[in-house]
Amino acid sequence: MLTVEGVTIRQGDFTLAADFTLEDGARVAVIGPSGAGKSTLLSLVAGFLAPEAGRVTWDGRDITEEAPGARPVAMLFQDNNLFPHLTVAENVGLGLRPDLRLSQEERGRVEAALARVGLEGYGARKPAALSGGQQSRAALARILVQDRPLVLLDEPFAALGPALKAEMLDLMKEVLDATGAALLMVSHDPEDARRIAPLTILVAEGRAEAPVATEALLADPPPALKAYLG
Repeated sequence: MLTVEGVTIRQGDFTLAADFTLEDGARVAVIGPSGAGKSTLLSLVAGFLAPEAGRVTWDGRDITEEAPGARPVAMLFQDNNLFPHLTVAENVGLGLRPDLRLSQEERGRVEAALARVGLEGYGARKPAALSGGQQSRAALARILVQDRPLVLLDEPFAALGPALKAEMLDLMKEVLDATGAALLMVSHDPEDARRIAPLTILVAEGRAEAPVATEALLADPPPALKAYLG
């Protein structure tokens, strides 16, 4: 269980307050106006930003000061963060060992993850040889091998067309079903939230609200969200 307790993040003139809990296995979208602090919230949970006040805990353990790699978190960024000079298998293997000195068992895990996301036989290719959707699948395979209990998605499928984005969200759902991991997903598209996240955190007017039912929030959005959605 993730708890963001009485947190304040301050960056220059920007301030974001957050106080909420995510239960094990929860699937939660993060939506709100551009610049409201959605990615900032994920950076806090991932450990890339330190709060000015408050703390972040996982299953009661204070992880506020822990480095990103020590946290029970796997994160997928907007650009998929694939290294062009490495093969697809090596990019996935980074999720297991940054030095890529993989054991035979770890290489097997990489191959199994690639097969799981539909990239069996693609391990020797470079990212430039993949389509946009295949690159997203490779990045998802790296999430899969890490086997962390909390997955953070910062709009990794935003550049894909509607049909391909829906396909990737469905694949993400299958991965979560298989692993039982919780999800915290930033999106600008309410349909993404409807597709994969029963709960949604609204980030607006300097605050990340506690998760509420996605359908209820979108059916009767507060003024800040209504203005954003149009």
